[in-house]
Amino acid sequence: MAPGTFCTIRTIQMMTLSPYTILKKKALSWIALFLLLCPLALGGWLALYSLQPGPVQEAKDAIVLIPPGSGLKQIGTILAEAGLIDEDIRFLVLAKYLGLSRKLPAGEFRLSLGKRPGDVLRQLAAAKPVRYAVTIPEGLRIEEVADIFAADGWCDREPFIALAHDPEFIVSLGITSGRSLEGYLYPDTYYLTREQRDAKTLITMQVNRFHKVWSGLGSDPEHPLSRHEVVTLASVVEKETGAAEERPVIAAVFLNRLKTRMRLQSDPTVIYGLKNFSGNLTRADLMTEHPYNTYVIPSLPIGPICNPGQKAMEAVLRPAATDFFYFVSKNDGTHQFSKNLAEHNQAVQQYQRRKKTPEK
Repeated sequence: MAPGTFCTIRTIQMMTLSPYTILKKKALSWIALFLLLCPLALGGWLALYSLQPGPVQEAKDAIVLIPPGSGLKQIGTILAEAGLIDEDIRFLVLAKYLGLSRKLPAGEFRLSLGKRPGDVLRQLAAAKPVRYAVTIPEGLRIEEVADIFAADGWCDREPFIALAHDPEFIVSLGITSGRSLEGYLYPDTYYLTREQRDAKTLITMQVNRFHKVWSGLGSDPEHPLSRHEVVTLASVVEKETGAAEERPVIAAVFLNRLKTRMRLQSDPTVIYGLKNFSGNLTRADLMTEHPYNTYVIPSLPIGPICNPGQKAMEAVLRPAATDFFYFVSKNDGTHQFSKNLAEHNQAVQQYQRRKKTPEK
């Protein structure tokens, strides 16, 4: 082919193309270029957002509450209001790109501030709910336990007390003795999440904890007391004990009395059974007949008088080896123990300064 022949042919071909065909080819070229550049532009747009840290804050973290059923857009708004991210439609795109749009949990979470949006998303997807420590001390009554939970807004006081006396609910928790859950609301430090703001949940948690602790005590099948009786006596020991090391000795005193059919003569049992205790125990109170008055009945009270802890129950299950039958307060949180009434009377004279005090 002679030089210039190809160009001549090409020119002839171009001349033979219609203007519409030429325009169509140019349009396709621009579309191809657009399709090539669009993902790059979108990626740059998304990368610019994802690489930028959240708003500058003085605090190191923030607590956010994600309600159940929250959509991705609502979650983005919540995070933005907490100062974790800037509210931007790219948050929705980024969440889907990272595969986390359906993995963001509901609940209350503590998240670090000043992080990139992708890091915030990953934090939230892996976050554990915020937990609050609530301590229930040993020796409290049902009403006092309810007061602690109610004071911190975990439940309403009256529904808590009502549930703790509901026979059907009590049995459903595996407690078949007693007229209430007194004695079985195990004292401990509980770590609660916002979702646990409910009396039924809280009571169930405490009773389940009791079952777990009880199963670990290794109670002796030959022990003379039933589980309910152990818990009942443990509640008396809890109320009578000022010094922790005395629990096994005090338990031994009461067990020795029970063996010989002596009355326990425990002031806290009398107080528990009084509807309107003035704060000053009188001799008339000691003579008032009710199923908790151990100055009148020659046995354990009908049920626990508080919620005892593990050490008090252990003391009843494994009491000290002693033949003490009496004890009197030394006014310093400890007691003087005696084997007989004569020794006890001397101790009363010594430590109570001749004040007339009912015998123990």
